[in-house]
Amino acid sequence: MERIWAPWRMEYILDKKPDGCIFCLPNETEGDRDRLVLSRTPLSIIMLNRYPYTNGHLMAAPRRHTADLGSLTDDEMLDLIKTVSLCRTILQKEASPQGFNIGLNVGRAAGAGVEDHLHFHIVPRWNGDTNFMTVIADVRVVPEGLRATYDMLFPHFTGQPT
Repeated sequence: MERIWAPWRMEYILDKKPDGCIFCLPNETEGDRDRLVLSRTPLSIIMLNRYPYTNGHLMAAPRRHTADLGSLTDDEMLDLIKTVSLCRTILQKEASPQGFNIGLNVGRAAGAGVEDHLHFHIVPRWNGDTNFMTVIADVRVVPEGLRATYDMLFPHFTGQPT
């Protein structure tokens, strides 16, 4: 039997899971590192995904709690798309991926893990990042811890509107 050691995951497993919606956060930014929140605009929020497909897997969501894309105001829509674009730009600069999967899952049937608050996934991709581990063992190997990824990306988001 093969064993895969990922001792850094124990911190994540033992973390207290948030009550309520992960995107509906208090206005104060204290604790954002623990929540993996990288940045806030007046209308959007950017955070690392706690269940990443690859390193740097980000999520961008409107600050207003809604699962209805059609309910977003023009200002919310523009801010959210600009936020997604900013995420892609920063990831391209910092991680040099060869591509991206950027998508919006709306509803449980579409795979939305948080089905009552719409959010975009911004997933950097590299040629060959899906390997035998995923195909044979249904396991993903994410080589960097969430806090290390956060600390690498956070400086690129400072100075952005909050």
